[in-house]
Amino acid sequence: MATQESVDESIMFASWREHIDEFLSHLSVERKLSVLTQKSYRQSLERFAEESAPPSVEDVCIEHLRDHILRLRELSLSPISIAQNLSSLRSFFNYQIRHGRLTHNPAQHVKAPKKPKKLPNVLDVDEAIKLVGQTFEGGKAVRNRALLELLYSSGLRLSEVVDLNVGDIDLRSAQALVTGKGNKQRVVPIGTHALEALNHWLAVRDNGQREDPLFTGRKNSRIARRTVQDIVKKAGLRALADDGVHPHLLRHCFASHLLESSGDLRAVQELLGHESIETTQVYTHIDFQQMAKVYDATHPRAHRKKTATS
Repeated sequence: MATQESVDESIMFASWREHIDEFLSHLSVERKLSVLTQKSYRQSLERFAEESAPPSVEDVCIEHLRDHILRLRELSLSPISIAQNLSSLRSFFNYQIRHGRLTHNPAQHVKAPKKPKKLPNVLDVDEAIKLVGQTFEGGKAVRNRALLELLYSSGLRLSEVVDLNVGDIDLRSAQALVTGKGNKQRVVPIGTHALEALNHWLAVRDNGQREDPLFTGRKNSRIARRTVQDIVKKAGLRALADDGVHPHLLRHCFASHLLESSGDLRAVQELLGHESIETTQVYTHIDFQQMAKVYDATHPRAHRKKTATS
């Protein structure tokens, strides 16, 4: 028989669940976030509701959030995981403010543990060219070559290259229309070698209508993410004897190599689809001193006049 305490907890969580479900519907319908992202939000919000929340959303305060962060630290969650949980809660509470349930965001000034700055390893230019330019064998050889060339040429995320349709590729202007995070679109250039490989692939694939997936798997269905990961990993083993090559590594390489040759941080930011230039700074191994040099070389107000004694 259920105790009064367990009944009260069930009622409390039911109240939170209603608000959580409403928020997740908003993420799905209006913001069009992926199922995986929605799952992550749900896990973070339900954990808070079950372990740290007051009976009502309207009663939540900063102390509940601080207690929750301490609880997550006691569970030995990584700083990155804690920051992700806190980010989900901030978004949830902002949604409650818009609907009049809260007057301020209780998570706004709660700080997560500092995340370690782990810079990604990248291949050097010769290794990257060797990886994407290798000769493939088998029935999917043309597709695999085009896939690798495009990943490196345009710096696409795994989800972005999988979601591309035939109509998103403009062979004449050598551009691709990419749908990134938050359903935001951007146009990226396609390099000469990738363009040649794509032309070859589109010439041999079946049912290449504008609305069809650009890269296909079994029975001409859209290629699976796992398939792309396997293609890249096997290519790394063949070309470099390295089993740690993955699609996002080619995005790192694109950003790093482009920045090395151009020094244009803002252009790289736009091509990657980053909202914050700080993300691009970490992504491409740029420290503050290097970024300051770019600023000093390009900003009209950055140059100080030399004094007579200098």
